[in-house]
Amino acid sequence: MSMIMSRGARWLALLSNNSPRLAGLCPSVQAADGELDGQPVRFIAVVADADNHYPRAAGGEVGLLEGWTLAQVVNDTVAQDAQREHKRAIVAVIDVPSQAYGRREEAFGIHQALAAAAAAYANARLAGHPVVGLIVGKAMSGAFLAHGYQANRLIAFNDDSVMIHAMGKDSAARITLRSVEALEKLAATIPPMAYDIGNYRSLGLLDKLLDIAEPDAPTAGDRQQTEAALIHAINDARASDRSLKSRLGAANRQSSVRVREKMRAAW
Repeated sequence: MSMIMSRGARWLALLSNNSPRLAGLCPSVQAADGELDGQPVRFIAVVADADNHYPRAAGGEVGLLEGWTLAQVVNDTVAQDAQREHKRAIVAVIDVPSQAYGRREEAFGIHQALAAAAAAYANARLAGHPVVGLIVGKAMSGAFLAHGYQANRLIAFNDDSVMIHAMGKDSAARITLRSVEALEKLAATIPPMAYDIGNYRSLGLLDKLLDIAEPDAPTAGDRQQTEAALIHAINDARASDRSLKSRLGAANRQSSVRVREKMRAAW
């Protein structure tokens, strides 16, 4: 089995103190149990697997196996804690370049696999599990929707390698009939079209942006800063309601707020 130590895999190992991975999962989904500030935490990451049964998912993309396995891990966590008053925190370590695009993926229902993963995270949040998404690398397209977007709180590294978007630059350029350079120039004036993490933060979706010195070779200070942010996010999620309305406070989301108000009034 050929495994590549991606940024997501590296941070999952670090934050979980390299705890044993949960058994029985596909190689491209890793989960480990650890602790933060004395609280039990389940860490989950999608990682690259060069020998993936589906080649389109060999580079850390979220495909059929990954979607169903993420759903399994999260749903099992909810079921195991069903009778516990203090639900475990779940940290999605996010470094996913894309959903897996391929004919087999489409034929075998990748939309259902990714929807199952997204629903599992949402159900965990609504069941009282503090769910935190830690974006250490790329968070692109349906992969991000399936793995982490349903979190109570989102934290990201302030790093050039961190990108959040619905579509890669080359694909976005093709579909908008622009060059990549023209797309980047346009994105500089329209935050939702931009790829950099600063513009994404202006949409009000991030709880915190972390300045990490060495994202690919974390120092003790990097780990300490990240763990402190995760602990704060977990405790804040426990003390807040379980919805995602906290994401609507930014100035760039006022139109979203008005649309929701009008929809509620109409219904």
